[in-house]
Amino acid sequence: MTTLTSGDKAPYFEAKDQEGNTIKLSDYKGKKLVLFFYPKASTPGCTAEACNLRDNYQTFQAKGYDILGVSADAAKAQQKFIDKYQLPFPLLADEDKSVINAYGVWGPKKFMGKKYDGIHRTTFVIDENGSIEEVIAKVKTKDHAAQIL
Repeated sequence: MTTLTSGDKAPYFEAKDQEGNTIKLSDYKGKKLVLFFYPKASTPGCTAEACNLRDNYQTFQAKGYDILGVSADAAKAQQKFIDKYQLPFPLLADEDKSVINAYGVWGPKKFMGKKYDGIHRTTFVIDENGSIEEVIAKVKTKDHAAQIL
């Protein structure tokens, strides 16, 4: 779905997290960032993915990675998701889809024979200089940390 590939400059973003804090790509300058897009907070696949990242969070931190999740959910839904599953990383409430569209992860999907538009589960690994190191389009929700690391 996305046209971004390894080596591309990561599109700049600025959006509010679950607590209303403004988070920008530039906040991560000098750090590696795992930017993961997921369809909907507290759904089975998204929960498996977020919890897998949570369970491996110390390893990510030790290797110099920060983690940031993005969906079109409202801040309240993102906060509930964090509270329910003790997620140690922020989640962007990208209701206007500005970040989602900048990364090209919104588009046609099919589920149980129905066609609709939604977020394609995609992860971008961004290096210390703001370049995309890797794009993971085929996310294994229960083993996503291993895919990244």
